[in-house]
Formats: sequence, structure tokens, C-alpha cells
Amino acid sequence: MAEQPLYQQIAEDLRKQIHDGTLAPGSQLPTETDLRKQYDASRNTIRDAVKRLSSQGLIETRPGRGTFVTTRPDPFVFVLTAQPGQLSVGEGVTYLSTVGAEKRKASMSTPTVEVQAARTVIAARLRVPPGTQVVSRHQERFIDGFPWSLQTSFYPMEFITRGAIRLLMAEDIEVGAVQYLGDMLGLSQFGYRDWITARTCDSNEQAFFRIPHDSTVFEVFRTAFDQKKNPMRVTVTVFPTDRNQFIVNVGDVPEPEYSQDDPPA
Repeated sequence: MAEQPLYQQIAEDLRKQIHDGTLAPGSQLPTETDLRKQYDASRNTIRDAVKRLSSQGLIETRPGRGTFVTTRPDPFVFVLTAQPGQLSVGEGVTYLSTVGAEKRKASMSTPTVEVQAARTVIAARLRVPPGTQVVSRHQERFIDGFPWSLQTSFYPMEFITRGAIRLLMAEDIEVGAVQYLGDMLGLSQFGYRDWITARTCDSNEQAFFRIPHDSTVFEVFRTAFDQKKNPMRVTVTVFPTDRNQFIVNVGDVPEPEYSQDDPPA
């Protein structure tokens, strides 16, 4: 087998130092000059090695300060099946309460609201023709200050014409959108379907989550149904795989007695 190019050998050695804690999260990488001396390598070789580590999301360059080992967030486990009393509330309320219960800090950005022509994947789930006008409400979500997920909910435009005008306002709905629709339109969320896919992140997601360009993200399409089994909203949430794990419970099962780091065989 051919020997790896020197820049790959250097990148692999630094990667091992990052993983074993020799280069701790948040610590500064040696300067380019020091790395050249350490590995007896040219400037271009060192730069290629650093570029490789950066593409893997292991280091980040801070202009005017240097290159640092990225701080990796502790994974969070989300239970996708609704707990008692949660079926009639939306993701925002559940998200804040679930993260808070784990003694971690959850926050969300102010919603960005748009009127859009529904793309096929959303129209099919809302059971409307492609191109039908829908209202989208998009939020960035954080845990302990780290970017954690991106969430966009889509609602039929008829909800606005029937009086649920706060869906069009770029502000939080304190009681949650699901409860608001119940108060205004008499709709009750009686169930939902989660459709989970995985794909490579796009450029906006790469920048927001600070992940390599070829990273994988989960994309969860949640279609919520009202008491007449009609779709009342579609919520699309994007989760980077490096900080999110999921549990789906079926039946009356006990809580797990292990963490995401050491599940039993």
C-alpha cells in the first residue's frame, strides 16, 4: 500500500492528539512556524494538513487570533414519541421543557415568517396542490449556546383567512402555535407522523452548525393531524448528527438506565 502524503500523516497525528485530549477543546493549535519545525515540513504541507482538519470540523480559524480546536457539544437525546400530556402541544413548548428538565439551557430565535408556494414535499404532506400558498415560520434553536437544530413549520393559508392572524407575525406565540390554533380555530392536535430522513448538509446548515461541508444531518418531517384526521401543519426540523440522538418508545417501557455514551449490547 502506498504511503500517505505527508500532509495527511500530519493531519492524522494532530487528529489523534485532539481525540485523546492532548490538544483539548478550545486550545490553540501550534503556529504554522512551530508545526513546520515539529514535522520538518514545508509551509504548503502544513497548510494542507490544517485545511484537512478544518474540513473535518476539528479546528477553526479565528481571524487575528490563530487556529483553535473546536469545542464539541455534548449530545442531546430527544424522545420522538409523545409523553403523556404532550400530544396536544407543539415542538417549541416540548423542546424548551425537555431540555430544561435535563438542566441544560434551551433558547430559540425570533421566528422568520414568510408566505411561500408550497414545494412538493410539503404540499404532499398538507394534502394540497404543489404551489399552494402556505405560511412558514422558521426558527434557529440552541442548547447551552450551541446551534442545535433548525425548525420550519408550514401552515395552510386558510388558517389566516379564518382568523389565526398571529401566524403571520414575526414573534413568539407564548402559548405555542398548536394551542393558539385550538383557541382560535377549535383545532386539536390528535396525533402526528414523523418521517425521518438523512442527507448531506447544505451550505447554510454548514455555516450555522459549524460542521464540515460533507456532514450528515437528520431531517424530520412531522405531519400533525387534527381531530378530523386532516393535516394541520408540517414541521421540518434539521438536526446535525454530531450532537443529536433519538429514542422512539413503543409500549409501556421503563426509562433507560444508561447514557448515549455507553449503551449496553
